[in-house]
Amino acid sequence: MADKPRLRAAHSGSNRSNLRASPASRYNREIVSTTAVEAKVRHSTRPTWADVSLANLRHNYRLLQQHVGKDVSVCAVVKADAYGHGASPCAVALEQEGARWFGVTSLDEAIPLREAGIEGRILLMTGFWRGEEEEIVRLRLTATVWEAEQIRLLDRAAQRLGATGHSIHLKLDTGMGRLGVPPRGLPEIISTLNNASHLSLEGLSTHLASSEVLDAPSVDEQLKRFSESRELLHRDGLRPALVHAANTSAIISRKQSWHNMVRPGIALYGYHLPFERAGQEVSGSGLRLPVRPVLTWKTRILSLRDVPAGHALGYGGTYTTKAPARIAVLPVGYADGLNRQLSSRGRFIAREHYAPVVGRISMDLTLIDVTGVPGIAIGDEVVLLGSTDDLSFDAREHAELAHTIPYEILCGISKRVPRRHS
Repeated sequence: MADKPRLRAAHSGSNRSNLRASPASRYNREIVSTTAVEAKVRHSTRPTWADVSLANLRHNYRLLQQHVGKDVSVCAVVKADAYGHGASPCAVALEQEGARWFGVTSLDEAIPLREAGIEGRILLMTGFWRGEEEEIVRLRLTATVWEAEQIRLLDRAAQRLGATGHSIHLKLDTGMGRLGVPPRGLPEIISTLNNASHLSLEGLSTHLASSEVLDAPSVDEQLKRFSESRELLHRDGLRPALVHAANTSAIISRKQSWHNMVRPGIALYGYHLPFERAGQEVSGSGLRLPVRPVLTWKTRILSLRDVPAGHALGYGGTYTTKAPARIAVLPVGYADGLNRQLSSRGRFIAREHYAPVVGRISMDLTLIDVTGVPGIAIGDEVVLLGSTDDLSFDAREHAELAHTIPYEILCGISKRVPRRHS
């Protein structure tokens, strides 16, 4: 297991020779101090933002909990800044709705949740780095482990801090080929767990590689290996109370994978991957959950210009108008996370009309054709991702045009795009 460098900011001590500062230096410090305060409280006025509906998030959580039933715990996955939606405000809303478990990638993602007042259980789904174990124990975090050394490190940390019975979850690699102990490595893990005096094996997990492929034999094989490994643990007296394997697709399509905990991710935010059988996309009432998209991405028109037919637009002149056109310039681009694959292919919503993207999306600017949109004006709101009363261009359509998945579209929205939670 690699050592993670732990960087600490260097702070110089106070210098006594500077205690009697000159009036000029005091004035300069006051200027710096005032500027810093102003910068801290200033809100972005750039008109590109994302509205995050906490009401829809709560709805989706309730729907998932009802779907799996009260006997199955829902671990709300808020990793990757809640898939780009803002982890802390989302976690607070979910905890208020009844969520008791939260899934994150790492310690760095867990700390802001504790700072935001989250009291629930936090599962570190991709383990931890050497040197983080004491902080994990202090913050009452539940680490996923799969190596004997991870167990020993956490056990020693819990012993030093007097934390008897600190909970951990063991991850099995049943066929994903990423993280987890393979079945052949279980004897060593079992021995190490039995010798860990300050830890408690609370959970057992795995991850399914193809849960959205309904006829994938690998899923049944993974679940079989998972069951067999669980039996091996039972024979040695290890009976974890929580057992979990199901992600969003498995929650919808494979009830046998639920056990007594599930880990929904993208479904919390309003989406799931399409299901496949025999290489073809399939659908049906049994393969849908009426989750609601949580994020709507918006901007405003920066400039309007009328251009003649035959006019090249954007970098490389890759798009040429076929007739006179009215072109709107939007203050958003790939630096904001707008996928360049939408260049001359995507469409946004302006005044309840679809407006096609024309030309290449650049770093900070994008062009759309608003010819014929009545009353269009500078400052008008444009929906980049989301729905209005009658129209929709959501993360699914973004993803299809960009040859990717909704996860990447949502997670790719840049930090410079403010999230407004309501």
